[in-house]
Amino acid sequence: MTTTATPVLPQTTTTTWNIDPVHTAAEFKVKHMMIANVKGHFSKVSGVLIRDESDPANDRVEATIEAASIETSNEQRDEHLKSADFFHVEKFPTLQFKSTGINIVGEGELSVEGDLTIRGVTRKVRFAVEGPTPPAKDPWGNTRIGVSARTKINRKDFGLTWNAALETGGILVGDEITITLDAQFVKA
Repeated sequence: MTTTATPVLPQTTTTTWNIDPVHTAAEFKVKHMMIANVKGHFSKVSGVLIRDESDPANDRVEATIEAASIETSNEQRDEHLKSADFFHVEKFPTLQFKSTGINIVGEGELSVEGDLTIRGVTRKVRFAVEGPTPPAKDPWGNTRIGVSARTKINRKDFGLTWNAALETGGILVGDEITITLDAQFVKA
């Protein structure tokens, strides 16, 4: 009589974490007139993180930003950025990110690759991520974690091509955009 052992597969536990929009900042900066950075942020961010508690490389994250929530501390510039010259918010109301792969770089450091969609154009990007932090309980009994992520993109790759030549030479708006996301997630 032959007995066959059934292999024991490790149990994986996944948990769902939702972005806390009140404690999350999606920011960007771009060179203006080739001399200084202009910074801005989007005030309406949502998203979800699905964590594999046994292996962060199996985590998945998705985030959505409402394009019309852009703020740069200048109303005229904000309206221009919402127009068809830039984000064209009436036709493309959201910016979206969906992870496709996560690599552990070091202790508390990840490299998150995914698809970023801006103005209907999707490109692969890679975020350098610090975190997630160890879970902590807030005063209301919720469990929270935090991450900080950063990447650089060329805005022209996403159809954001408007610019103006300066009479002294150069251009009004730089092509390279630095994107930073500081996010808190609440366990569902």
